Amino acid sequence: MQGLETKFHQPGAVALDGEAVIRGYASVFGVVDQGGDQVMPGAYTASLRRLKAAGGKVRMLWQHDQAQPIGVWDEVVEDAHGLRVTGRLLTEVEKGREAAALMAAGAVDGLSIGYRTLKSEKRTDGGRNLIELELWEVSLVTFPMLPVARVAAKTSVPGLIGTFAQGIEAARLALRG
Repeated sequence: MQGLETKFHQPGAVALDGEAVIRGYASVFGVVDQGGDQVMPGAYTASLRRLKAAGGKVRMLWQHDQAQPIGVWDEVVEDAHGLRVTGRLLTEVEKGREAAALMAAGAVDGLSIGYRTLKSEKRTDGGRNLIELELWEVSLVTFPMLPVARVAAKTSVPGLIGTFAQGIEAARLALRG
């Protein structure tokens, strides 16, 4: 994955449902990030079309680590607002359970894209308008590239995720002895 860039967006619409479902915007159009870039409408269209034609999928990773897949994206759609994603954490794998617990606790609440820039243009302020991107993955991550965007905290975590979070916390406390 040489030359792969990453871009974080904390959409304010990530939700963790009782069945370990994640929803939100992994990218929002027209918002300048801390790196000075902004993704333009239509930037993902060709990439998503190519992936679909090849039978490929956008991968769900933990912190952009290609050795740590943690779930599957069931839907990756470009709409008027940005790149909307819906997926499931695989709680059958250790890192998926950990991600679920961290999200349930509010320690991790962001999404970030991994991509290659195929077409961009420089802006007068030194940043880039990203016109066409080759999307590789969308990760769950800790630190935002857009610090003003925040996910609303949940006070309770329903069903399976709450059980996993409680189990991991109990195990942590037991190990501390």
